[in-house]
Amino acid sequence: MPTNVVMPQMGESIAEGTITKWLKKAGEHVDRDQPLFEITTDKVDAEIPSPAAGILTQILVKENETVPVNTVVAVIDGEGAGVAAPEAEAGKEAAAAAAHVLPQGLPATASVAGAAGSQAAPTAAGAVRSSPLVRRIAHDYHVDLTQVRGTGLGGRISKKDILAYVEQRESAAAAGTAAAGQALVQPTPAAVQPAPARTFAGPTQVVPMTPMRRQIAEHMVTSKKTSAHVYTVFEVEMTKVAQARELNSEEFERRNGFKLTYTPFFVRAAVEAMRDFPAVNSSVEGTNIIYKRDVNVGIAVALETGLIVPVIKRADEKNFLGIARAVQDLAERARSKRLSVEDVQGGTFTVTNPGVFGGLFGLPIINQPQVAILAVGTIEKRPVVRDDAIAIRAMAYLALSYDHRVIDGAVAEKFLSRIKQFLENWDEPVL
Repeated sequence: MPTNVVMPQMGESIAEGTITKWLKKAGEHVDRDQPLFEITTDKVDAEIPSPAAGILTQILVKENETVPVNTVVAVIDGEGAGVAAPEAEAGKEAAAAAAHVLPQGLPATASVAGAAGSQAAPTAAGAVRSSPLVRRIAHDYHVDLTQVRGTGLGGRISKKDILAYVEQRESAAAAGTAAAGQALVQPTPAAVQPAPARTFAGPTQVVPMTPMRRQIAEHMVTSKKTSAHVYTVFEVEMTKVAQARELNSEEFERRNGFKLTYTPFFVRAAVEAMRDFPAVNSSVEGTNIIYKRDVNVGIAVALETGLIVPVIKRADEKNFLGIARAVQDLAERARSKRLSVEDVQGGTFTVTNPGVFGGLFGLPIINQPQVAILAVGTIEKRPVVRDDAIAIRAMAYLALSYDHRVIDGAVAEKFLSRIKQFLENWDEPVL
């Protein structure tokens, strides 16, 4: 019975996706849950598994073509699976017989490896069955794919397999380092190669938008058309936060293996303020306001190719250290393209930090279907008046963009005032 393969919904606000690579050709057999094609959206790159086993009879959408969600992109004929299965079994039996007569220690030839469908452990990188996404992750983390055990059909290495291997390797390395009494060091992916220099053939150059950039543009324009954007800005003294960070930075890094940044402080303060002002943690559906029980905070991460917003799930249930670990993990996986679809779904509020690039403050566009986004400006020492005298203090601007359909000015001002109060009187432990 034919099975339609559709473009999946990759997020609440994502209406389309772009197929970047077909991992199977028309006429080939595919198993259920075997990676079938790769897609990209403005939020995530992902491998899409096959919804059924059978023969891929039709590919209806070409590579680099963008289509709306739920569009049929291919057809799998389940009845063809019965024809292909005996052939596959025969291939396995022939490969097993050939492997049996090989002298011990002698590697299989390419023909034997191909007939075996890579059932045996491969002996060269070229013999490994994997997708381009898996090979890209392997390249970023310097992984020899011949050392990774594939759980897919014929020993195929899936994204799950490679990520599990990387996690296991990092855990083992961390354990060994701790035993030796050394500080933990977070592994760093291969450096991103700089973009090639632009060359002009005339007075201008026309460069097509990447799929991610095109979808970011559409998402932002839709948000401006949907929400009644209003902005408010507060100036916050960061003296106690800066002191807490400075006093604990070395011990924090020694214990956790990554640097203590300012971002977790702002996320923690925003989460605390949303307890008092639940309208900020809501969305609009028609003429209804949907209040969210879980506080899922999106963290805007700048990439070489655009912007991505992974989400800290149930941030209201985490202490400061839990939030700091979540921020570090999501940012690292975002930059190495190891986020899953779930990592970018379900956000109820967003924090963006243009201050890391030196900006005093920004007026960001709301990330639909949310109703507010907080922008954090750079932290710098400025002269301020304290007790009728001029003093030097670490200061920062916080800007809130909010949807006036749901949040009134008084609520927005009180919300930012609560964040200001929490940061200026910081007393939580960071270790």
